[in-house]
Amino acid sequence: MARPLRLQFAGALYHVTARGDRRELIYLDDTDRAFWMQALAEVCARFKFVVHSFCQMGNHYHLLLETEQANLASGMQQLNGIYSQYFNRRHDLVGHVFQGRYHAVLVQKESYLLELARYIVLNPVRANLVKRPGDWPWSSYRLTTADASPPSWLSVQWTLEIFHSSRPEAIEAYRAFVYAGIGCASPFADVNSQLILGDGAFVARFQAPRAIVQDKGITRQHRRAIGPPLQAFLEQYPDRDEAIARAHATSSYTIDVIARHFKVSHKTAARAIKRWRGLLDG
Repeated sequence: MARPLRLQFAGALYHVTARGDRRELIYLDDTDRAFWMQALAEVCARFKFVVHSFCQMGNHYHLLLETEQANLASGMQQLNGIYSQYFNRRHDLVGHVFQGRYHAVLVQKESYLLELARYIVLNPVRANLVKRPGDWPWSSYRLTTADASPPSWLSVQWTLEIFHSSRPEAIEAYRAFVYAGIGCASPFADVNSQLILGDGAFVARFQAPRAIVQDKGITRQHRRAIGPPLQAFLEQYPDRDEAIARAHATSSYTIDVIARHFKVSHKTAARAIKRWRGLLDG
């Protein structure tokens, strides 16, 4: 199965989920949950991840994390890999623990961090596992509202300071904010192509002709989902042949699709691509 496209850059914020293979449980007891937390701490230290919110459910987990470097894929591969090895070894199992790779949505921090942080810690309430978010010990809610300092990998300061400069008052305001979210619609209704959550300008930033991320194994459908429309290449590159070549270089479109849009023959489009290939590679 082809992998979904990853957008990676320093300072990016993501909502990340990973689910159990065939929807099976990935945590069988509190020992499993504690090990996952330990593995997360190690990955955050090594890859410089900053977690803003998290929640362990039964057959999946949620993470809202920020990357100081463009290394989300490497860190997540290690987290899921370490945990899978542990889980199979401890429970005398073989095979996949997770259902394929994790799923990541790139998030506009200023507009959606608070809403997503709330959505994540309310998962156990929505699933009718508990009545109050504080009753669930395996999320960031208790750590955010505790008097003691949170783990080094969990950032609560950015969130709390939005509510108040005084920590006690900020915690009370945060609690009220979370409770107000019970029953609210999911913020993921606004996700663009299942990959980006942000306003129009934020989404457009990653639909610029030069913003396509190259990664083997990605379908054209995934690339096209966040890629720029073909008209954008014409607007940015007045030379038609260059526009054709740059559109093809993104791997988002086939030659036939490009030829039809530019109203040229397949042969003409292929010649343009061949002519510009050396210049683009250089």
